[in-house]
Amino acid sequence: MKLLSWLLTVVGCLVAWTVHAQPLVVASTTSTEQSGLFGHLLPLFRQATGIEVKVVALGTGQAIDMARRGDADVLFVHDQAAEERFVAEGWGVQRLEVMYNDFVLVGPKTDPAGVRGRDIVEALRKVAAAGAPFVSRGDRSGTHAAELRFWAQAGRPEPGWSGYRPCGCGMGAALNMAAATAAYVLTDRGTWLNFKNRADLAVLVEGDPRLFNPYGVIRVNPERHPHVKTAAAQAFVDWITGPMGQAAIASYRIGGEAAFFPSARR
Repeated sequence: MKLLSWLLTVVGCLVAWTVHAQPLVVASTTSTEQSGLFGHLLPLFRQATGIEVKVVALGTGQAIDMARRGDADVLFVHDQAAEERFVAEGWGVQRLEVMYNDFVLVGPKTDPAGVRGRDIVEALRKVAAAGAPFVSRGDRSGTHAAELRFWAQAGRPEPGWSGYRPCGCGMGAALNMAAATAAYVLTDRGTWLNFKNRADLAVLVEGDPRLFNPYGVIRVNPERHPHVKTAAAQAFVDWITGPMGQAAIASYRIGGEAAFFPSARR
């Protein structure tokens, strides 16, 4: 009897240790990783809570699919319409604002299509009219969704010419492709600031209000996926939208320039 009791105690401890040892899984975007933001935030979160985090960086559409399958505990992405749909369908508990930055249109410094300025829609019209090379993420990411909105506003809901090149890749890879081929590309500012292989690329269009790029955080609904780590997920959401997390976001700089701006409303 004592042996059985001892075995049950050991098994219980092992189960508890295994559950605790499993990291919190955050499905997020390539921009939050490739900008270096998570490398700055996660050690601070771990120090504050003791919780380990595993980030899976994907395009926003793929990250949402991952969370919908229950393969993540938290969703941290930047396509507000898709995020709100995810919550409305019952897959997420609540969308909370976390931070924002902006998109910029990058291209060759010589600007052969003559797009330099503030108007993103007019810039894309000029790129298409010139038949200039343009790299598209083509991966259902938040950046790709924004690009398609801008093309639709430019009267090109289905862009397609010989120079239009969907890569089905992350933001860093798309920037590398644009640098290698002297192409235009839409990017979030955070990834651009952290991108080293710029070659002849420069920011050509910025400052259009339509380039605003908000990020939201959503806890995956345990009623749909009972196995998700609810307590750890709530701790992450509370931290990232609370004073410590917001201060950590505000303090992140690349070359002295802010990459993201905190925006949580509590």
